[in-house]
Amino acid sequence: MTNLGVESSNLEQETSEDIPNVGMKFNSEDEIYSYYNNYAYQMGHGVRISSTRTKGDKKYYALGCHKEGVYEPKSESNKPRKSSKIDCKAKISVIIDCDGKCTISGVCFEHNHALSPRKSRNHRSHKKIDPYSKRRLELNDSAGISVAKNFSSLVVEAEGYENLTFDERDCRNYIAKVRQLRLGKGDAEALRDYFVRMQKSTNFFYVIDMDDEGRLKNVFWADSRSRAAYQSFGDVVSFDSTYLTNKYNMPFAPFVGVNHHGQSMLFGCGLISHVDTETYVWLFKSWLECMDGHAPKAIITDQCRAMQAAIARVFPESYHRLCLWHIMKKVPKKLGKLKEYKAIKKTLKSLVYESIEYQEFEDGWPQMIKDYNLENNEWLCSLFNDRKRWVPLYVKVIF
Repeated sequence: MTNLGVESSNLEQETSEDIPNVGMKFNSEDEIYSYYNNYAYQMGHGVRISSTRTKGDKKYYALGCHKEGVYEPKSESNKPRKSSKIDCKAKISVIIDCDGKCTISGVCFEHNHALSPRKSRNHRSHKKIDPYSKRRLELNDSAGISVAKNFSSLVVEAEGYENLTFDERDCRNYIAKVRQLRLGKGDAEALRDYFVRMQKSTNFFYVIDMDDEGRLKNVFWADSRSRAAYQSFGDVVSFDSTYLTNKYNMPFAPFVGVNHHGQSMLFGCGLISHVDTETYVWLFKSWLECMDGHAPKAIITDQCRAMQAAIARVFPESYHRLCLWHIMKKVPKKLGKLKEYKAIKKTLKSLVYESIEYQEFEDGWPQMIKDYNLENNEWLCSLFNDRKRWVPLYVKVIF
């Protein structure tokens, strides 16, 4: 068996039963995948399924190295996407008969890249969260513990990152999925039934987004009063998903405006399972449909990139402003640990609230960064790049 640059020369010698051989039989696809994936883990590479085809009552496919195949970009680009595919030929060919039994019909051990058993846990096919860790993640998330602290506790308990078969991103993805499905099937149906009853008696509008198993993912609704208010006071809309969450940990996301008495008016609201771009796109499109396709002239939100991308897609003609209150509220959290925090805060507030000319602000900000050695502060850098969306000097001509 030939492998280029296998990291450890002290690998235990495999027996003939440990190495895939032509003619080996397995009872199911899951069994043969588990077998080859365990073998790949010992060798130091990942696994992916490829070359699936059906002929008659038999199915043929290959389990190959994760670097199998060649990446082909879908469009021309000056910066092609990085890919792990380097046309590695290592694989096993599998035949599945009509009874689901699997047989290895071909084997290739030749890798065109170095193998690293120590890094096996980083390959996608080897990443898995065990039942105990899943339960811990769910309980801690329900108690309001952040994902970072949640994962750190598992690292400490396992006595090191190298002893876990997953990383923090896997934990985030798992918790996101759990939150998405936390509302049970019965609860979703009860909510839908209530909305149907409301729609019979009033000009009530609702949209429910459910998964394949009948469990609720996202929901939007607006009553007749909200819809009527938007027709009169919908020039500027404020949207915020940072409100309190309910017992299902689904953020409450209201659309709010202001009437001629300076009072807040509700233009509709939603419960969402994710705070990503696609979820916001779904919510914004639902709200726009409710308001007969009339987009607001301007919309105010907090500093959220996912939300910003969704607004650009759904409300391309609306002016998007970032909420000044949200931004200034973050100052203690983002800068409070700095040695010269009080002086920085005073200078920052002076630039934001007292600048009269554009040049005054654009000269003063870089000077503040230089005076207090803040060149590596990503938050302040992003604020300056978005200055035309939140600094009063730039938005006063529109608001």
